[in-house]
Amino acid sequence: MADKLHFSLVSPARELFSGEVDHVIAPGSDGEFGVLVNHAPFMTTLKNGVVRVEDGGETTMRLFVRGGFADVTPAGLTILAEEAVNMDSVSAESVKKELDEARQALLAEGKDGSAMLEEQVSYLESLKAALVN
Repeated sequence: MADKLHFSLVSPARELFSGEVDHVIAPGSDGEFGVLVNHAPFMTTLKNGVVRVEDGGETTMRLFVRGGFADVTPAGLTILAEEAVNMDSVSAESVKKELDEARQALLAEGKDGSAMLEEQVSYLESLKAALVN
């Protein structure tokens, strides 16, 4: 399938997707970028955001990533995400609950709150905003 882009998205937990698609749009740290088949090679870091997979002119999958790297080679696009979730499997209610719990834990830690908790709150806020859009 020379007219398709091979795309893989991998997190430490598992491979979320591997297959042939038309187009992938990802949240680069310097701005959103799109990749089609035969794209010029490059590597970039990712910020928290939505990776959109398009096939047949439609968005067929939305995956939320928590940072990571994107590597475009002649073989295709590989995204190595720190964390990733298929947005179809996430509910706004569960994210709100987890965000409230993380904020409470951060408040309990006080002024010198954990950087890890602050990062979790930021991630959940980004995920919540992506679910609304």
